[in-house]
Amino acid sequence: MSSAVPMLEVKGLAKRFPPRSGQAESPWILADLSFHVADQEFLTMVGPSGAGKSTLLNIIAQVDGANEGKIFFRGELIETANGSALHPGWNCQFGYVTQDDNLLPWRTMIDNVTLPLKLQGRFDAAARKRVDELLHATHLTGFERYYPHELSGGMRKRASLIRTLAYDPPIILMDEPFSAVDAQTRTQLQQDLLRLWNLGRKTIVFVTHDIAEAIALGDRVLVLSKSPAKIVADHRIDIKRPRDLGNLYKLEGFGDIFESVRRDLQ
Repeated sequence: MSSAVPMLEVKGLAKRFPPRSGQAESPWILADLSFHVADQEFLTMVGPSGAGKSTLLNIIAQVDGANEGKIFFRGELIETANGSALHPGWNCQFGYVTQDDNLLPWRTMIDNVTLPLKLQGRFDAAARKRVDELLHATHLTGFERYYPHELSGGMRKRASLIRTLAYDPPIILMDEPFSAVDAQTRTQLQQDLLRLWNLGRKTIVFVTHDIAEAIALGDRVLVLSKSPAKIVADHRIDIKRPRDLGNLYKLEGFGDIFESVRRDLQ
């Protein structure tokens, strides 16, 4: 994480949606929002409900545009305000894991996982080996021919994660991917994610409303204000890795960081 040029840089981002019927002007969702992410950094972001966290990731992923501001990927401008052409995923440089697993119900788990690679014409022997390694790391080996309805919620989440990691994007955006599962499954998925991250050390931007999750996973935690969102605090997480997520609250320094982030959210 020592590169002088950030892997991702957001400068002065602002967003509001077109006014609805009867509205003279819609409110701003994001306002003057700026931050950067270093190569291989695991950045987590927390903010109140409705703060625009998903909107921010949609703009970075080129699913939606901004009204103001710029986004740079490895120093290259990829987003310009007002009307620039959108390129979802920015030529496969951005992976995006959403709250839903979005697995196709008529495809087996392995067919879901390998679909992006096949669409890109990249499903060669090296890609197959990488998929096998990811399946093994998440204990999904043996379930390749199962359909989504035959898998547990946690297994579907793992498959969704592997599908994104398999085509090897430099940056992975994650929008509260574990919010819909129970606490025990959530802890296991967090451990799986960290294990997968250690395999390839991708740059990750992970959005959550859970302070403990943000601290458990991140190298840094950015705190967003309520809408219109901007960065109000930046906390470096010095808790050493690997982290025992089952005993997170007992880790040295966790309580102090948790209280600092909680105060910033109020």
